[in-house]
Amino acid sequence: MLVNDEQGALVEADVAVSGERVVRVEPGLHGLEEIDCRGKWLAPGFVQTHVHLVQTLFRGLADDLALLDWLRTRIWPLERAHDADSTLVSARLGLDELLAGGTTAILDMATVHHTGAVFEAAEAAGIRLYCGKAQMDRDNEAGLGEDTERSVASANALADRWHGRGKLRYAYAPRFVPSCTERLLVTTAAEARRRGCLVHTHASENRDEVALVRALTGRDNVEYLHDLGLTGPDVALAHCIHLTEREEALLASTGTRVLHCPSSNLKLASGVARVPELLARGVHVSIGADGAPCNNRLDAFAEMRLAALLQKPRLGAAAMAARTVYRLMTVHGAEALGLDAGVVAPGKLADLLVVDPDQLWTGGDPYAAMVYQLDPRAIVSTWIGGQKVAEHGHMLGVDPRQLAAEARLALGRVRERAAL
Repeated sequence: MLVNDEQGALVEADVAVSGERVVRVEPGLHGLEEIDCRGKWLAPGFVQTHVHLVQTLFRGLADDLALLDWLRTRIWPLERAHDADSTLVSARLGLDELLAGGTTAILDMATVHHTGAVFEAAEAAGIRLYCGKAQMDRDNEAGLGEDTERSVASANALADRWHGRGKLRYAYAPRFVPSCTERLLVTTAAEARRRGCLVHTHASENRDEVALVRALTGRDNVEYLHDLGLTGPDVALAHCIHLTEREEALLASTGTRVLHCPSSNLKLASGVARVPELLARGVHVSIGADGAPCNNRLDAFAEMRLAALLQKPRLGAAAMAARTVYRLMTVHGAEALGLDAGVVAPGKLADLLVVDPDQLWTGGDPYAAMVYQLDPRAIVSTWIGGQKVAEHGHMLGVDPRQLAAEARLALGRVRERAAL
């Protein structure tokens, strides 16, 4: 069995797990309960740092639109029409896809209401979930939002209930500057830090968004967030495509996390993030698929492949080498969430993938195969904390036909309420 160790080396070894952690990685282990993985690769679970589980139900309903139109005419009306059951079904759809495809931890942003249903679905599935309700206290065309006091109070109540419960963590999630007043942003950052939670928002995804932020605040997006205290290692900013030199320097000097979403950025025509330049500056970058309506998949393999390929016409064939991209989806993702994971090594969390390299045969570098070649069909099984949570294309305990039937019913209710 081939595994990658803490130094990134590839070794033939057996792996021993006790409780939630790897305890030994060495050849010839005996006297333990055995799982036969001969001919397979054992890899760390993927960590996707920007996902919207509440949007999985809306896949295919918001295609071929730019960001602000996509939000105003499709996503916000659909999110506003969610009920608790449709939110639960949407989360289960997304979790089934993510776990079967090798993602073991996610940073997720829900919508304004029914966020508890996302936590319930994740708890049942066994994934490591960092999630918060979308906080929005500025008026918008869809009427999705609430006043500042209610937004903060409900987020605090969710954090108090779910943060630290098993594999679940709360992450405060003001949606983005155009949806949030300055008071909401400042208060949310303070509440998150008081509870030891991450702050997760969007920034500088689209040129129209950047112009809108300048009109609202008189400053560039990241600069404005920095002035309000929303930078640092506990702050995760999705996208960060349209940045000034000063903003890039601020991200590097503060240790703020950047969440790269290559498929979403292309599909919404938002642009190409300058990831190699950000990495060269010392900016911490990890990867997420974003939501199903702007991707339209939650496939970690597809995101790694695209993250590597889209930089090469711009900077040359050597840009974004496979091993670099693989680290963004494993080591960097774990670091962004503060997880002791991302490699197969003693003491690390046993969040592991059994991978069949013969799904699409390779005779070359396994890192290149993982980034350029394989897809979710190569995942034999997914393990979190030493427990199997998915195998052969679905999370355990899921009847895909029944889940699809539930989704059709739930989406019918949502579309009727949204008049879409």
